[in-house]
Amino acid sequence: MKLALHFSCVLCILLATSCGLSDPRNKGKGFAILPISTDKNLGLQADQQIASDAKQYPILDPTRYAEVYAYINKVRDNILNSGRVDYRNEFEWKIKIINDDKTLNAFCTPGGYIYVYTGILKFLDSEDQLAGVLAHEIGHADMRHSIRQMSTMYSLQALLSVGELLVLGQTTPQLNQMGLSVIGLQFSRPHETEADERSVLYLCNTPYNAAGAAGFFEKLQKQGQGTKIPEFLSTHPNPENRIEHFHNAQVTMGCKGRNDFKVEYQHMVAKLPK
Repeated sequence: MKLALHFSCVLCILLATSCGLSDPRNKGKGFAILPISTDKNLGLQADQQIASDAKQYPILDPTRYAEVYAYINKVRDNILNSGRVDYRNEFEWKIKIINDDKTLNAFCTPGGYIYVYTGILKFLDSEDQLAGVLAHEIGHADMRHSIRQMSTMYSLQALLSVGELLVLGQTTPQLNQMGLSVIGLQFSRPHETEADERSVLYLCNTPYNAAGAAGFFEKLQKQGQGTKIPEFLSTHPNPENRIEHFHNAQVTMGCKGRNDFKVEYQHMVAKLPK
């Protein structure tokens, strides 16, 4: 009976995988053996881990700072409604703000759980820069980079075991650990480049300056190394290449938007905790 159940689960996984690979939204995303239900489950696991560790991840109260959340959710929605996000309706795309002024970072787990540090919110100058950073992080999830990266970290047997647990609707320490591992996952240089290109692509149909994320790197260059380097710079020691790439992609894609909404952004920043 166990053998039959195991075979049935693996068969379900393989069928789901085949369907996932035939999904046109996977075009250009590389090989991913697990279906998008894996992204959703791992993202939920990571979200629960973060929620249980308030010391490391002090989440800003969404009720007390409702205006800040509303503003960032609006920027997120402008990206999602661009018509370019493949998994716009499948993933969660929930925003949480981490109250940590010393960290210039933002990240998005598989399945679309987006985390933004107050440090990067206070560092950025305008809404188009925030949109560029959020679009970059959304790009990582939309391109399924975590799942693709994990394919190099875990064996085929381990990945199939995770798929079997998902089919059975079970949670184990192994699955929890995989969920935890996606929080601090460092992406490869090609993945960072893909996310940069996605950032421009998503913003190209909006009023924003589509190369908004370049402003972040330009400011970082001007201020030197006095602050903690964000995770998404770890595989790119030279930001100059990324700045040029953002602007080149903007021209190549024919993006017309030029708005930065700087005044509105500064009003939002003023509402963050001091």
